[in-house]
Amino acid sequence: MSKLSPLDAEIRDLFRFAAQRSMLPRFRALTDSEIEMKAEDDPVTVVDREIESFLTDALTKLAPGVAVVGEEAVHADKSVLGHLSDQSWIIDPLDGTANFTEGKEPFGIIIALADGGKAVAGWLYDPIADRLCHAKAGEGAFINGEKIKARTTGETPPVAAISRMFLTEDQCTEFDAKIAPHYTLTDIPRCAAEQYPRLALGQNDVSTFERTLAWDHAAGALWLNEAGGKVARPDGSDYRVDEHEMPGLLGASSPAIWEAFAQRMRA
Repeated sequence: MSKLSPLDAEIRDLFRFAAQRSMLPRFRALTDSEIEMKAEDDPVTVVDREIESFLTDALTKLAPGVAVVGEEAVHADKSVLGHLSDQSWIIDPLDGTANFTEGKEPFGIIIALADGGKAVAGWLYDPIADRLCHAKAGEGAFINGEKIKARTTGETPPVAAISRMFLTEDQCTEFDAKIAPHYTLTDIPRCAAEQYPRLALGQNDVSTFERTLAWDHAAGALWLNEAGGKVARPDGSDYRVDEHEMPGLLGASSPAIWEAFAQRMRA
């Protein structure tokens, strides 16, 4: 029988409340006035701001003295990033905002708890499926309280979900020559809260991430590693949440698939 720890149950309840109050009622119902552009192809909505404000208040009450680093707070004040080297909650209030604004799935909410620059717990929530992926360092990975182990697609060649969105022209050329011929390529979901589960649940085998912002990757990287997959920098070093400006992260459904892909990248 599945069972959530008190903290996991508390986070799940916060996710559910936020989704039911702010997110789901506005899905496919946003007005133009509720969407702004922070940069090209980087929208923010009233939903992002409402949920981040709610979760910031709730997590501060849950753990007074622990800093909160939210995506939108960082957009407003870059100095907030300094808390990532301390004990901190990390929030992505609406992961997959571009999908959400277009009335498409997937999208989700992500929270991580970090200490000393490393994630020690993480939660990824899919509000449509009511799916909670959660992990604590050294304790394994879970979905809705059930322990899981990462599995590959079993396909040959392996399935690679790769985005060219943030690659330079030279990087795209190199990818086409060195990587693409050896994998079955598939689209990315543009949502880390969905991409990491796909790497553990037999849907994708490997994925690369050029931007490695903590609110996108802290929880998912921990969860996939705890599931027995592998997430690391291309050189094999661990992902740290306070190295937010360092590009490049590689996730795979197994260490062997990770290593094979990394070798091709280094060749």
